[in-house]
Amino acid sequence: MDTILTGIRVNGELTLGNFLGALVPMVRLANEHNKTHNINIFVPDLHTIISDVDGDLQKNIIKSVKYYLAAGLKVGGNVHFYRQSYVPAHSELNWILNCVASMGELNRMTQFKEKSEGKESVNAGIFDYPVLMAADILLYDARYVPVGEDQFQHLELTRNLAIRINNRFDEPIFTPPEKTEEQVKFMNLDGGIRIRDLQNPEKKMSKSSRAENSKIMLSDDPSVAAKKIMSATTDSLGNIKFDMFNQPGISNLLQIEALVNDVPLQEVISTWAGESHYGDLKKKVAESVSTFLASFQEELAAISEEAVYELLETGEAYVNEVADRKLEKVQKAFGLR
Repeated sequence: MDTILTGIRVNGELTLGNFLGALVPMVRLANEHNKTHNINIFVPDLHTIISDVDGDLQKNIIKSVKYYLAAGLKVGGNVHFYRQSYVPAHSELNWILNCVASMGELNRMTQFKEKSEGKESVNAGIFDYPVLMAADILLYDARYVPVGEDQFQHLELTRNLAIRINNRFDEPIFTPPEKTEEQVKFMNLDGGIRIRDLQNPEKKMSKSSRAENSKIMLSDDPSVAAKKIMSATTDSLGNIKFDMFNQPGISNLLQIEALVNDVPLQEVISTWAGESHYGDLKKKVAESVSTFLASFQEELAAISEEAVYELLETGEAYVNEVADRKLEKVQKAFGLR
């Protein structure tokens, strides 16, 4: 049975953009394939600590699992939740892969360049992040790894490391993840979903933005979120049309309206075609976002910590067996066992 693997860092609260653009599509993918694939959903706590954690890490871990459940993920069967640090094989395989990866490869990683630009020093974890990510994937022979475009380079590194190691030995050790184009096709994420900054729709919505009105957090009071929508930047064209290039602010509102109501974007575009009153659109989107957040927060509050810990412990018992078998195979190949 093929494996789909995913994880979202837990270094703070999610924005509405994170939730609608990344988590909800993953939940739909998991629910669609949970009878034919193993669905591995891990909490990447080791990845998280390479940077400052916003809030209490343990609380963030529990909340991250609750997000999946509140978004409608069907649990049980082939769905496995686990904490990265509770599966020691991740760290052990990371070291072995470090002895195969090259400094040149890691120096070429775009994310490392961006995060280290202008700094005298960065921690080694930021440099080595892609190798740990490769270990996360290769331990389970995961063929499909839903990630954003900024992680495609890391997926290619994972493929290269797997192929390099397979070529070294008489029999294959790893199943390389599918190529990027196959990943996109399988996930049906061509173009992706990018919720924009409410104040500067040229940029994506980011939780690191200092402008509070630029982002909607999942913890926002629904009335506060509605006010943020009402203050969103639009344009002076006076034409409600989906055109991300010329009218990103209006297009962003139309996209949010479709996503929070779980209706096709084209249906929303058709509803507003020919309209020119931006205030009416903002009122409708503000109402929809307010209703969505109230319902989501109610769902979230109903999920107990005990239920989350039970899911994690069950998942960890299963994946530790899988990961240990793979690690032992690798160790034997390298002469360590």
